[in-house]
Parts: sequence; structure tokens; C-alpha cells
Amino acid sequence: MGRLGVDLYPLTSGVGLDRVESFGRFLGGSPANVAVAAARLGRRTALVSRTGADPFGTFLRRELGEFGVDARWVAEVGAYPTPVTFCALFPPDDFPLYFYRRPHAPDLEIHPHELDLDAIRAARVFWATGTGLCAEPSRTATLEALRARSGQETTVLDLDWRPVFWSDPAEARTAYAEALRHATVAVGNLDECEVATGEREPYAAARALLATGSVRLAVVKQGPRGVLAVAADGTRAEVPPLPVEVVNGLGAGDAFGGALVHGLLAGWDLERTLSHANAAGAIVAGRLPCSSAMPDAAEIAQALATGTGTIPTGPGTIPGNTGTIPEKG
Repeated sequence: MGRLGVDLYPLTSGVGLDRVESFGRFLGGSPANVAVAAARLGRRTALVSRTGADPFGTFLRRELGEFGVDARWVAEVGAYPTPVTFCALFPPDDFPLYFYRRPHAPDLEIHPHELDLDAIRAARVFWATGTGLCAEPSRTATLEALRARSGQETTVLDLDWRPVFWSDPAEARTAYAEALRHATVAVGNLDECEVATGEREPYAAARALLATGSVRLAVVKQGPRGVLAVAADGTRAEVPPLPVEVVNGLGAGDAFGGALVHGLLAGWDLERTLSHANAAGAIVAGRLPCSSAMPDAAEIAQALATGTGTIPTGPGTIPGNTGTIPEKG
């Protein structure tokens, strides 16, 4: 549930947007990408979101269907245009984003009374993001969806901190605290964990997330230092990243999320789940797009077997850039 828009990524790396002459158009938005990533791994997924009543909205709903994501809960909002996001590519670790979501993004116009709470309760996994908490009516709708999941096995809150969407980090921390009371899994990088809990040291951040309420698994992404997961029963795992020739690090976290969901549904242990999620993130960091670059199970297995996320074939692969996954991914 949450953000959906069009990503416009330059087809030239290493130059500013003022000099880029051509762009690729892709489905974007973190929760939408997570749904695509899980679908690529064979899971049945759906998205709760909104678009504008415009050609870009038509494009996004069509793309969701082609990726195997159920779009029946993606409705049009006539008052606002479909969001567009540009990025510049300066590998290995600089990918500035420019969000065009004014005067208001349709995906923030999800009203509580519009939610299909029966479907939300029935899902084996429900994934919501911190971005959905940044404005009304989406904040109330997101919290209502999370509350409806009370007692369900896997309810994920992806902290998804984007400072441009908030006027005050303190407001974000308050909203995160309420949402975490209803989540069983919390996922975030170090910046996101610090905003949500005040803790930046990975183990302290994980413990703080576990102490917020119903969270039973805290996943702390550390970029080039790998990922840490700590469960409420004391189980923990820490997995180093795979090296990769970075093209665009922006989709790595979403690929990680889709593979994390896949591992949780499969009942894998933490180390296996994190290893697969890390590999998925590394693969996408080595490709230009996010959604259409999501790996399948065979590609993840290949990355784990070869010890590198640089897969020479696959959607969005552009050779020639080197580096490691940036922390934000």
C-alpha cells in the first residue's frame, strides 16, 4: 500500500539532468516496486494506491498487470496528476532524486472509507510504508489498514524516510511510533531507523524497533556493510553485501523488500532470507530501472553462487560502472 508513480531515468550516466537528452520511462514508487519484486519470485501480489486520471496513470495500471500485480485497488484521482520522479546517475553512490508530486500526490489521496479491509486482513503479508504517513488522508488510511491487521502473522512497516515529504522529523517520529504499534516486521536503513527511534547504531536501532510494540522482527539495512536482522526471540543474523558494478542504486531496497517477503512466506531461516534479499538488491543496483529489473529466483541463485550481483544479462543491465551499493539502497 502506498506510493506509485512514473520514474524517468536518464539513459546517460555521469551527467547532470540539464544535459540529459533521453530518458527511460518505468513504473516506480517503493511499495509498487516491492510488489513487482515479490511477483517476479512467484508470489501473488496486489497494490493499494492511486494515480491521476491521465495517460501516465493508464501506463502504470497496465504495467502493474504486465508484471503480475493485481491493480484492482489502484483507482484514479481526477484532481491531481500522476507523480513523476527524475533521478540523475552518478555511480557508484550518488543518485539524486527529484520528485514532482505537486500540488498533491494521488497516492496520498487514499481515504479510510475506500479500503477493502477484508482483503487487507486476508493477505498473508501486508506491506505499508512511512511515506504513506506523511499527509492526510493517507496517514489515517494507512493506520486503519495496519490496525485491521491486528493478530495477523506478517505486517511490514517499511520506514521509507523521504525528508522532502515531511516538514518536521519529529512529526515523522510520532507517526512512525503509532504505525509500529501495529506492525510485526520493521524494515529500514540507518537514516530511517534514526528518524523512527533516535538510534543509529545497528543493534541499538534493532532493539528500539522491537521495543515499540508488536514488532517481532527488526531488519536494519546498512548498505555497504550488509544487513542485520534481530527477532524478538533473540534470533539474529548479519549478512555482508555482494559486490556489484553499480548502475543505479535506487531500486536495491525495493528488490530487497520483495525477496524478504518471499523468504518470510517460504519459512526460511533469517540468514537464508537475508542472503537472498541482499543478492536481489545487488542485482538491481547493477541495472538501470527498478521495477522491470527485479530478478527472478534463478538470477538470485546465480548471484549467490558466483558471489557477485553483477549479472551480465537481464533487464536494464548497463555495463561499465563499478562500486558498492549505497547506504540508502
